[in-house]
Amino acid sequence: MRVLVAMSGGVDSSVAAALLRDSGHDVVGATMKLWGGESDSGCCSVADVDDARRVAQQLGLDHHVFNFTADFDAHVVDPYVEAHGAGLTPNPCIECNRHLKFDRFLERALDLGFDAIATGHHARVARSADGTWSLRRGADRAKDQSYVLHMLGQAALARTLLPVGELTKAEVRVRATELGLRTAAKPDSQDVCFITSTGGRTAFLADRLSLHAASVVDSSGEVVGSVDAVELVTVGQRRGMGGGRGERRYAVAVDVAARQVTIGGESDLMTDVVEVDGWQWCGEAPPPSSAVGVQTSAHGPVPIATLASSSVRLAEPIRRVAPGQSVVLYDGDQVLGGGIAT
Repeated sequence: MRVLVAMSGGVDSSVAAALLRDSGHDVVGATMKLWGGESDSGCCSVADVDDARRVAQQLGLDHHVFNFTADFDAHVVDPYVEAHGAGLTPNPCIECNRHLKFDRFLERALDLGFDAIATGHHARVARSADGTWSLRRGADRAKDQSYVLHMLGQAALARTLLPVGELTKAEVRVRATELGLRTAAKPDSQDVCFITSTGGRTAFLADRLSLHAASVVDSSGEVVGSVDAVELVTVGQRRGMGGGRGERRYAVAVDVAARQVTIGGESDLMTDVVEVDGWQWCGEAPPPSSAVGVQTSAHGPVPIATLASSSVRLAEPIRRVAPGQSVVLYDGDQVLGGGIAT
């Protein structure tokens, strides 16, 4: 099988390429140039591209660089800025997977005659006896990345290989060390690639968006404080919401148009219903009233809920999900699909 491996310059994609090569596949590496601006963190730096190229050389693989900066700006950066302007809390890494890694990159691979793509994500793709494909959690639950891949449908799953999904992170590093790969001890990327560690989110958005001061009000509407930029406040945020040494206060609602943030105690943050828009399913949509596991962040608890057409109702209240964040549904270790909290 001819496989194009998305090599980010990290240890996981490096080992993914090695495993596929050693399994006898015809493997080529490719790195996506996504962010064209300043970067000192994340997975888009010049050093990362160089690491990917040199690992490919170590493995005896051809390596290409695809310039997808225009697509990245249109589908990831611009929507990220617009979402903040609307008082939402976007997840740019999920949108990068949705539009770049498993759309644009897959399209390019098929155009070039490859049979499949591969990445270093810690998740697993499985095929059922009836020929349908499913997405499942990675073997290393602590590093599982199935949450950020929940948008993959049957067409993408049929063309996607996730070789490190069966390994723990420790096993990945051992394998990289045995192969002498330069990325064996490289730390995992933790940050949004287009947000610099020096300027941060505030500086990035201030260059692209008008930021507005806003009043902070309690549940009765009384003004109890202010924030410098309402566009930077997210539901569930505690920092800057007051409270002092008394009861902890959290943002429970953000109204950009009214220039107002409503705060409350932890009990005000709890809800048993999450409204969701834009469901995308890995296979057939679960029937209404199905019992599903709900994950609202990359890692964390997976409470049980009942599925409705545009919401999930939790068996027990959870903290309110910030609008703009992904809500992903599971049946055990299998990803059913997900949508965006509203």
